[in-house]
Amino acid sequence: MFDATTDDDRGQVGIGTLIVFIAMVLVAAIAAGVLINTAGFLQTQAEATGEESTAQVSDRIQIVSQSGNVTDNTVDELQFVVAKAPGSGYIDLNRTTIEFVGEQGQATVQVQNLTTDVENILGTENDVLTDSSDRALVTVDVTTADVEGYSALAEGERLAVTFTSSSGATTTAELRVPTTLTSDQTSVRL
Repeated sequence: MFDATTDDDRGQVGIGTLIVFIAMVLVAAIAAGVLINTAGFLQTQAEATGEESTAQVSDRIQIVSQSGNVTDNTVDELQFVVAKAPGSGYIDLNRTTIEFVGEQGQATVQVQNLTTDVENILGTENDVLTDSSDRALVTVDVTTADVEGYSALAEGERLAVTFTSSSGATTTAELRVPTTLTSDQTSVRL
């Protein structure tokens, strides 16, 4: 049925087949390059998103204590001793906002815009918390323009205060003015 092959019957690769093969290799190389570039871009974007998400969760301010100055049986000034939460990076208090939500409404204030300066109690330099042992006193006068629309806090008044760091991490504290304030008191723990 089949005849024996001779030297004249050998298959030969034509120039056209060679060109098609080279073109396929080039297309595959270009496609691989696009995939590698896309994968690199996605990896970079994922790393940046992960770092931002971690900062939003961990770069929090910790409220160590909260008190108020009593004048005429009302609280006219709030004092917060703050530190950086465990695992937090550096926290610049001047880039921090404080939101007040209470019976008198809602107000937001930048720490850098307060009429009273941030007092560095322990270790804080230039209003930046760098170490877990750093402490700073943030004083807010509610009777001035610091907290727009607010006046002194009355007996029994409640107020939610939220500190938001520059990375977006938040810490909320619930303040409750005691139901009875006396003229002998000059400060009260909230």
